[in-house]
Amino acid sequence: MNRSKILVVDDDDDFCELVVKKLIHNKMNAEGAKNGSRAMEILKHKEFDVVVLDVKMPGVSGIETLKWIKTNQPRVEVIMLTGDVSVEAGITGMQAGAFDYVSKPVPMNELMDKIRQAFEKKLGQKI
Repeated sequence: MNRSKILVVDDDDDFCELVVKKLIHNKMNAEGAKNGSRAMEILKHKEFDVVVLDVKMPGVSGIETLKWIKTNQPRVEVIMLTGDVSVEAGITGMQAGAFDYVSKPVPMNELMDKIRQAFEKKLGQKI
């Protein structure tokens, strides 16, 4: 996993920073963005393997950001984070091309496992 490049997009600065630090500690390249607009700007200039993307953010929503990612960088695997009690947002994300979704609050080990699975799937794709 040490070659993986992960972008974490969440408007909760503390959560975003925590996940980025955990990924770096696990020898992954990680960067954070606090909203969908910033994520799209970063993705215009850098390539990532996996994006961890919050569904509900001010401005550009996670679903809108996911659709942009799948249009502009379709090989990027996206894991949706949803704080909703219902799984509707996660299902909508899956229908739009997300790899998977997890509900917040998410145990860090579960999120790390999902990121590893998404990266492994990306490695298995034909170039």
